[in-house]
Amino acid sequence: MIQKKKLGVDVVLDVLKEAQAAFPASEFISSLLFQYQERGGLSKKQLEGLLSKASKVPGIAEAKLATLQAIILKKPTRYKSPVPLLATQPLSIKDIAVGEMIGAILEKYPQHKRVLFYKTKFDNDDSLSATEKAELEKFKKILLDKLAK
Repeated sequence: MIQKKKLGVDVVLDVLKEAQAAFPASEFISSLLFQYQERGGLSKKQLEGLLSKASKVPGIAEAKLATLQAIILKKPTRYKSPVPLLATQPLSIKDIAVGEMIGAILEKYPQHKRVLFYKTKFDNDDSLSATEKAELEKFKKILLDKLAK
């Protein structure tokens, strides 16, 4: 249920009524007035539009316009969310060197559990951290260079 505003000074309503008196044929102002009376408030964009129309009316007090500006500044600015990065970029770019390292190690040691774990991660497009890549290089150096000697 919509709560009614407390009775007292209502600057927005005063500005709306004065703007409608100055521009009686304006549908914009009459729709703002209707919405303000029905819903009890206006959005920031609507208030900005009202301010631009009301600033053209010569009879409105400057204090009311300043108060309307303060109300506008108090309201939060809503932005549209940016396009998600996943929609614009490919899901993942596999590191070819890591895949070759894993393949070379598993060719010689097909049951190496840690390298099999990295292969599963690599095949599932999970990125390997820097420490995991360093560990793979260490395995390659130890295991494959050991065979070369």
